[in-house]
Amino acid sequence: MNRTLQPEIQELVQFNILPPERTVMPNGVPLTVINAGEQDVVRVDILFGGGRWQQSKKLQALFANRMLREGSRKYTAAEIAERLDYYGAWLELSSSAEYAYVTLYSLNKYFAETLDVLESIIKEPLFPEKELNTVIDANIQQYLVNTSKVDFLAHRSLLRALYGEEHPCGRYVEETDYHNITPDLLREFYNTYYHSGNCYIYLSGKVTDEITRRIEVAFGMVPFGNHQQRLVKKEYPFVAVPEKRIFTEREDAMQSAVKLGTTTILRTHPDYLKLRVLITLFGGYFGSRLMSNIREDKGYTYGISAGIMFYPGSGLLGISTETANEYVEPLIQEVYKEIDKLQNDRVAPEELAMVRNYMLGEMCRNYESPFSLADAWMFILTSGLDDAYFARSLQAVKEVTPEEIRELAGRYLCKENLKEVIAGKKLA
Repeated sequence: MNRTLQPEIQELVQFNILPPERTVMPNGVPLTVINAGEQDVVRVDILFGGGRWQQSKKLQALFANRMLREGSRKYTAAEIAERLDYYGAWLELSSSAEYAYVTLYSLNKYFAETLDVLESIIKEPLFPEKELNTVIDANIQQYLVNTSKVDFLAHRSLLRALYGEEHPCGRYVEETDYHNITPDLLREFYNTYYHSGNCYIYLSGKVTDEITRRIEVAFGMVPFGNHQQRLVKKEYPFVAVPEKRIFTEREDAMQSAVKLGTTTILRTHPDYLKLRVLITLFGGYFGSRLMSNIREDKGYTYGISAGIMFYPGSGLLGISTETANEYVEPLIQEVYKEIDKLQNDRVAPEELAMVRNYMLGEMCRNYESPFSLADAWMFILTSGLDDAYFARSLQAVKEVTPEEIRELAGRYLCKENLKEVIAGKKLA
């Protein structure tokens, strides 16, 4: 090998994502296995349908999930933490709009011991009041820190501007909402959504037959919880406010947060995969149009980005940055100038090729480890997509043309629909 010569760059023709092994256990719980690891480590992801879209009170879904580790009939909170630490395991708890996640990382040789803890916290949590008060106090402190940040204030103002006060996205959490959380409220949510009839399990890493057998014994043989209940999908209408600009004042702010946004299409829309390419070119990576102009050329900000976030029934196309108060107006005008260019001029083939290579490289990196593969297949489930989504993504990136980019910009980057949300110090 001659190391003085650059290796030949090869185009990614196709990439094959390791397909999962899907089965349904005797009690009806779907089990998905991604057996791809070389290290003796395994990850268990247990998903329950039910997030803040289903909650009857603010923060109910979040704390029902968060409190699982704070004590069960078999283990106290301290014993759960000590046992997992002793066996080198790691537990993550999170919740989203429509799902709750319980994730355990474990060494294979101690899987029986760590699974015992996992089974206990899922099947018999206690939601003890003393631990709940401690968790709530810590979360209130974090909330108070967040409400002092202009980015946080602008983000929630944008959501309310686009979705309205009655939509889950537009309902502000206030400090008083934390004090309304009780153990009974959490048990109500847990009893409704945490059961075998509303459960999905993913196993990834170096998955042995013994590990699969233990999962089936713990979670797959006998129904658990109120398993006859079925998740009801909730739909919320949304209505944007009529104002074009929304300002939230923060008198002591050194900088202003600027967010421009509009509702947009879902991942299932035929245009979405090629729209991803446009948004990446516009503001989705370090070499994007917005970064090159507003950071590199004008020096208005350290960073600016564009992307699409998704909520049940809606997408949100957003542009986000922070800048000195005096640069807010010129920055917004430069964003609109970049939109005009994309709508009126065709992208140069060289620039489009650069964006393609970036996106293809990201695809390869995102699906190279067993745990990232598990994330990918969970994404398919929670987004309501089919297994061919990844192949279609690759095809869209490779085939999109400059003319299609221009047409998509005209269709989806509509300046008239963008709300302008600013949080910061009001200038005289």
